[in-house]
Amino acid sequence: MTKLVRIIPVLMCSKIDRSIAFYRSLGFEASFVDSPDDPKYACVQRDSVEMHLQWHDMADFPAGIDRPTYRFPVDDVDGLAAEFRHTFQGRMNGPMRTTWGTCEFHVQDPDLNGLQFFRYDT
Repeated sequence: MTKLVRIIPVLMCSKIDRSIAFYRSLGFEASFVDSPDDPKYACVQRDSVEMHLQWHDMADFPAGIDRPTYRFPVDDVDGLAAEFRHTFQGRMNGPMRTTWGTCEFHVQDPDLNGLQFFRYDT
């Protein structure tokens, strides 16, 4: 059976420039942008994590419907949360210990895509 290697999510974004700036505040760097003047597609990377950002019209973001959430396993939740407190302006929930055995914190990007950074408690 063929082995799956990894997943690269494609996040819906209404303004690619704004999204790139947001992800830079989380330590990501843009490794690809399709157009410097009016970007519609980009790739951001940090360490071994790669995410693609794809432009969508605001009509594609219906009100009242949850946006996708992406979970990132990390080795130091508290350290990453402390780093983010200094680099980005958004709201952060946590870090918190969960009943399902993780330590995690959550943020949302400007288009309300959820980002959850976690580690399993041992």
